[in-house]
Amino acid sequence: MSSFLAAVAALLALLTFFLHRRLGVAPAWPAATRRAVAVVLTLGWAASLCAFAVQGGVIDPRGARWLAWVGMTWLALAWYLLLGMLVLGTLALATRLAHRPDARRAILRVGTPLVVVAALGTTAYGLDEASVPSVTPVTVTDADLPAEFVGLRVALVTDLHVGPIRDAGFTRRVVEQVNAQRPDVVVLGGDLIDGQVSQVSDALAPLADLEAPLGVFAVSGNHEFISQQADAWMDHWETLGIDVLRNENATLTRGSAAIRMAGIHDETGRGADAPHIDRALSKVPASTFTVLAAHQPKAAEWAAGQGVDLQLSGHTHGGQLWPFRYAVLLQQPVVDGLGAVGDVPVLTSRGAGAWGPPVRVLAPPEIPVITLRAG
Repeated sequence: MSSFLAAVAALLALLTFFLHRRLGVAPAWPAATRRAVAVVLTLGWAASLCAFAVQGGVIDPRGARWLAWVGMTWLALAWYLLLGMLVLGTLALATRLAHRPDARRAILRVGTPLVVVAALGTTAYGLDEASVPSVTPVTVTDADLPAEFVGLRVALVTDLHVGPIRDAGFTRRVVEQVNAQRPDVVVLGGDLIDGQVSQVSDALAPLADLEAPLGVFAVSGNHEFISQQADAWMDHWETLGIDVLRNENATLTRGSAAIRMAGIHDETGRGADAPHIDRALSKVPASTFTVLAAHQPKAAEWAAGQGVDLQLSGHTHGGQLWPFRYAVLLQQPVVDGLGAVGDVPVLTSRGAGAWGPPVRVLAPPEIPVITLRAG
């Protein structure tokens, strides 16, 4: 962890230096203004470094969530300052190439404050957008769905990322939203936490109050493995009344009909926790309607041709901070909503929480509630 924090500190220092050059030096502000810019940027650097220490458990989140909030929010602000400065720098370069020094100075003097205001406004908007997830109704039709399961409601909750910033209060609000929908099944799609069991398990306690007559199921996400306590976390989830699907499946029955709920570990799992689609689907007849929970949408590539009728995923956050959505498209086949990966329909949630900055821009948090219909 110390080497990771050292690398983060160096990277953030480079970002801070660049922003100081563009925000303070390039517009040729008076010395007092340049010093003020340097102080603000240095405080932001220190706060963001402390936030990573909270995120990694070096600083116990209990009592330090405010510090993580400040530091991670600063990262979002710095990202939009960087984007704005890159645009402004391009315009300034154009005036320099056109031998228009007066125009260049005017662009920097006028444009720099505008970039700061725009970055502050975007971050404030993102804080509000990320604060409360909305319920997204989704209808999935399939001709193979048994008549007894027509109208089945499945709530998909992914990417809570509670611990460093969000506490049990956030989890409780999500649980209340889910219960208000009266789902038949709840699927927890991984990345529920960031941190150690001993430090942040209390933030997940409200999950014990989830209500679903056919069960609450969960699979691991990459952040459970990043914590290096994936098995401990999954054991803890089971104490909350959650059925953890570790490359296995469970049978759901209504009357004389049955469907299967399968789940696989995230691809970052290793050893006994490595993902294994064949194990997850073992003893499932090809004719059985099957729902697969897998943290990452691209896991559907393993499920191709194996009779999976619907995959439920998260992980992408819908990009979380614009324009990262377009980068996510390079790694995942579905960023959000319902799509198809081969012969597997994949419903990808943008997630209920947020990783790192408690900020979302053009990627609002959500809790999809899927209603199954016969097609």
